[in-house]
Amino acid sequence: MDLAKYRVTDGKDFKLKQHDTNDRGTYSGKKEAIEPLAANLELLQELQDKLYAHNQYGVLVILQAMDAAGKDGAIKHVMSGFNPQGVLVKAFKTPSVEELDHDYLWRSFPWLPAYGNITIFNRSYYEDVLVVKVHNLLPAAKQTTSDGSPDIWKLRYRQIRDLERYLTENGIIVVKLFLNISRDEQGERLLARIDEPDKNWKFSAADVHERQFWDDYMDTYEEMIQGTATEMAPWYIIPADRKWFSRLLISEILVQTLQKLPLAYPEVTDEARAAMVTYRKMLLEEGKDLPSGGVLQ
Repeated sequence: MDLAKYRVTDGKDFKLKQHDTNDRGTYSGKKEAIEPLAANLELLQELQDKLYAHNQYGVLVILQAMDAAGKDGAIKHVMSGFNPQGVLVKAFKTPSVEELDHDYLWRSFPWLPAYGNITIFNRSYYEDVLVVKVHNLLPAAKQTTSDGSPDIWKLRYRQIRDLERYLTENGIIVVKLFLNISRDEQGERLLARIDEPDKNWKFSAADVHERQFWDDYMDTYEEMIQGTATEMAPWYIIPADRKWFSRLLISEILVQTLQKLPLAYPEVTDEARAAMVTYRKMLLEEGKDLPSGGVLQ
């Protein structure tokens, strides 16, 4: 799949309205996407195994979106094939008192991936240039930069670019996914959470409240992507109105990202291989003592 139309590496001319929330690429429907999604999930298992064994890169996957855009579904249907031993999912909610006593990036640091691992952020430090901006949650004392400049948001965009450059240069690959859902589709999904009993647990009145600020959020997302999309850490704009296509696209992005890394299983020395021959003989000898007379499999 050609990812160029979904990848934003320079936000200078980025306009969110130019990205169709209902896009489905070259696929005619959900049935056509079943096989390539399954193939990608199988590939991801193999690539994750190599990533873990190689132990020189980590992957940070960031999911940002409006409520009901499919973040949880993407984690469930795309990331579920990973070996849990090498994957961490971290959801960021309202900051705690302790977190508010630190700089806005501080609470993300303990959850960054170790080498060989994948960490998935369900929301992230980007909330501090999204909801915080839309609802003007910054205390007055923090609304100006250290030099008195009033544009705290441009400063934060630059700080985030610096962080992501630092991570990338140290072997942490940053994959940023914005699930782009339409207001109408979000409304349908929120109604489903009310009308379908098995989805009632997902419903939150806060989701409906936030819809009142839809236009503000869209403007803020657009400005955030303009300010933080880079060649090192691009944004991918995921059409989210069709869940089946968004999941397929996310799986393709992850596959292509991992395939670009020079991953390999650690080489075994000649000395180690020679030792294995000896150990193999020992194990086979043990097998002769088994009641069935068999060998270890």
